[in-house]
Amino acid sequence: MRLLIADDDKLHRTFLENVARETFVDLEELKMTSDGAGTVEAFDHGSYDCVVLDLQMPNGTGVEVARSIWAKAPTTKILFWSNYTEEAYIRGITKIVPAAAVYGYILKSAPDEQLKLALQGVFVAEQCVIDRKVRGVQQRAGDRRSSLSELEYETLVDLCLGLTDKAIASRRNVSLRGAQSRLQGIYHKLGLDKGEIPTGVWGPSFNLRTRAISLVLTQGILNADTLRREEKLLDEWIEHSSK
Repeated sequence: MRLLIADDDKLHRTFLENVARETFVDLEELKMTSDGAGTVEAFDHGSYDCVVLDLQMPNGTGVEVARSIWAKAPTTKILFWSNYTEEAYIRGITKIVPAAAVYGYILKSAPDEQLKLALQGVFVAEQCVIDRKVRGVQQRAGDRRSSLSELEYETLVDLCLGLTDKAIASRRNVSLRGAQSRLQGIYHKLGLDKGEIPTGVWGPSFNLRTRAISLVLTQGILNADTLRREEKLLDEWIEHSSK
């Protein structure tokens, strides 16, 4: 086994190294990196079949690193090790997992023994090992009645980026009415139906668009990492569309 460990915290890297060496006596190589770009570079210059990835690192998130790794070697086994159970991260991972890939998601708060079992499960038994809390978020995200569909999620991203209804329709190649229908679906699933918005002498208490942005950020449906990545994609779309 050739193992690559990526975490920007030195104590976490040392802890993972110790657990990995206790768990696997036949390690051919173990390399540690501290940021996203360095992890991608290390993977490109090595022959690693197993990777432990932190989700939040400088110069590239764990999701971005995993996307790069799986694009080159889709059978690489990856265990995500993180403090976060936000839907934004979990959706990001779900979108990029190759069909035949084996991966896991374990929280940093998990006991040492659970981490060892996750390492063995993903890297040796080749089983997908997902923390119970993360599995719960996955299930809620997959509930068609209450969760956002992928099309609604795309529209939500555009909303948070500040696009107008007409710009959303153009970017997603739908009619204006189609874009507005998706927005109404988002408002409904966020509990922002017009009839339920508190009112006062000032009128409605909330602006639907800005209230939706506040809710999705505080609930972890979207986060800063996702929006930074989407900003780059938006710039590319605007540049291409203006030609």
